[in-house]
Amino acid sequence: MRQTVDGDFLAEQFREHRPRLRAVAYRMLGSLSESDDALQEAWLRASAARTEEEIRSYDAWLITIVARVCLNMLRTRTQRREDSLEVHIPDPVVCAVDGTSAEDESNPETLALTADSVGLAMMIVLDTLAPAERFAFVLHDMFAVPFEEIAEVLEKTPAAARQLASRARRRVEGRAPVPDPDLATQRAAVDAFFAAARDGDFEALVAVLHPDVVLRGDGGGRLRGGILLTGAETVASQAALARAMAPFVRPVLVNGTAGAFATRDGAPFALLAFTVVDGKVAQMQVINDPERLAEIAKALG
Repeated sequence: MRQTVDGDFLAEQFREHRPRLRAVAYRMLGSLSESDDALQEAWLRASAARTEEEIRSYDAWLITIVARVCLNMLRTRTQRREDSLEVHIPDPVVCAVDGTSAEDESNPETLALTADSVGLAMMIVLDTLAPAERFAFVLHDMFAVPFEEIAEVLEKTPAAARQLASRARRRVEGRAPVPDPDLATQRAAVDAFFAAARDGDFEALVAVLHPDVVLRGDGGGRLRGGILLTGAETVASQAALARAMAPFVRPVLVNGTAGAFATRDGAPFALLAFTVVDGKVAQMQVINDPERLAEIAKALG
């Protein structure tokens, strides 16, 4: 006989596991607002669920529901991003280093969102995966969901689910560099970058950049359509924006790694996220979109 899951107990379980559930949604969708929408939909589905089997792990059961909702959202997204020439950067999780934050760094939800060095570089690569690949990789590699459960949702065999995760893993490992674990090392590289930009020292800029550095800028503000630059000399030669903002930067953490938030004349100017590898800047993401910056500035205070 099918029975409805106990509502009060389920609500308690959902609150307890919410940080982990939001982390699943964020890694699946790359959007904080869509992640919250997914959790709301998952709660509605969970609260209306009827099952014949005893739920042994509410954590695993709820993760599967959230991930299924996210998979459907990925599959039904419009082709705007795929067809557009604009550079898209997923939503950042921004924490200040002075006690204020857009996402409270002491909050369990923020800790879950920024765990495991899932920086913007990783989120950008996840955005390039097909929905089924992203589903299999995120659930198995990041949240240890068995392939048997993944396969059931995807309506595939466990072997096929394993292959999807493996394919995604190869793409991630080749394109998402792992940042230096020491924040002091990261910050030293970021400070050196802005010092060189402020002084207009081209050679110093090249020295702090990885030879194959990648710079991405979203389509906000004056960067119509966004920018994508590769190579230390190319990035260094286009550092006028960094030079303009250098006197106004404020150190922040972006997805757990060193970043900077720039304001000028009281208005937000840019958010920069850095991936520092072996003491050199390997990737930079620059967000100039006024609406996104306004939200970050409001939360940071």
